[in-house]
Amino acid sequence: MGQVYSVAQISSYIRNMFAQDFMLRKISVRGEVSNCKYHSSGHIYFTIKDEKSALSCVMFAGSRRGLSFQMDNGDSVIVTGSVEVYERDGKYQMYASSITREGAGALYERFLALKAELEEMGMFAPEYKKPIPPFAKTIGIVTAATGAAVHDIETVSRRRNPGVQLVLYPAQVQGEGAAESIVRGIRALESIRPDVIIVGRGGGSIEDLWAFNEEIVARAIFECSVPVISAVGHETDVTIADFAADLRAATPSAAAELASPDIRAVLENVTRIRNRMHNAMAGKITSLRMRLDGFRTKWQLLSPASKLREKQQRLADLETRMRECMETKIGDARDRSADLQERICRAMDRRVERSRVSLQLLIGKMKGLSPLDRLNQGFSYTETASGKALKSIREVSLGDHLVIRLSDGSVPAVAEGTPVPAEYPQTVRMDK
Repeated sequence: MGQVYSVAQISSYIRNMFAQDFMLRKISVRGEVSNCKYHSSGHIYFTIKDEKSALSCVMFAGSRRGLSFQMDNGDSVIVTGSVEVYERDGKYQMYASSITREGAGALYERFLALKAELEEMGMFAPEYKKPIPPFAKTIGIVTAATGAAVHDIETVSRRRNPGVQLVLYPAQVQGEGAAESIVRGIRALESIRPDVIIVGRGGGSIEDLWAFNEEIVARAIFECSVPVISAVGHETDVTIADFAADLRAATPSAAAELASPDIRAVLENVTRIRNRMHNAMAGKITSLRMRLDGFRTKWQLLSPASKLREKQQRLADLETRMRECMETKIGDARDRSADLQERICRAMDRRVERSRVSLQLLIGKMKGLSPLDRLNQGFSYTETASGKALKSIREVSLGDHLVIRLSDGSVPAVAEGTPVPAEYPQTVRMDK
């Protein structure tokens, strides 16, 4: 019995054989995709097959940059990579480094490659985009003379602005020589200096639209001194010309709307702006008139004549107030004087009345004390010859000459005897 090998040794031997085969290190295989699975790790596991065989394939997440489209079952692809043996399972499989679609996929790869190259050169940079004039009078059109695109552009342009001038360059937009025809059309229209140029055609497959993916067309659009609007295909179609143009329109009709303003909207906008200007000017004039009136009023208030009139008026007011105040004070003084005079008169009357009453009382008292009244009542008044009044019998001596005075005269008398004392008590008079 010969030498016995383990399964691992056989798998390793076969793996080394595959690794030493130069052709299997980098090989491209055509087939149809089946069992395609996108793993959460980022790896893609799938099988490519033909009518006779199938080959397991894997594209690791690190190689996903080599896949420019979403791969689905049934796609015809060309897988480039290496064929190696997976020792654990003892199976061989292909490790893909890039995957391209067959047929249209090849054109799409060319599209992506040219797009990346031109983008790297800066042909798609925003700073090189020329603005589209808002009111184009002349519009150049590069498209097929019999296609639906020129009809759509003409219909929309005439509807929006009947006065716009359309200049058509009938170019070939599909097939061999189409790219060169488009370039000639762009340069021919550039020479007559329209306001804007529309380059486009109707929709189609990638093969039908390929003329607008050629580098010479992209360069002609980029180098054109007149603003260019690209209107190729339908809304979902995108070409290199769209990136190189100053503005992309989804359809030829949309390009016509972007190039030609709606004259009715323009007129309405002009009317609206005129009304706004009128209102603004009216408001400004009103504001300035009010400001002028304010300055005029301020000038009148600050002018010397106004100041003088104001001072004069104030002086007149002060004089009037002073006169009124003086008249008021004089009137008050007069009233106070009259009141004081009346009060003095009343006080004097009361004083005179009190004095009159007092005088009458005194007169009454005087009458009561008057010697003449006493004499009239039968009393007499005796005095010595020298005129000294006798108040006591002790002042009289025998033989003294006396004078007795009565109410109607006096009687001389001589004391003839010794005075006799009175037999009743002497009445004592109390003077007030």
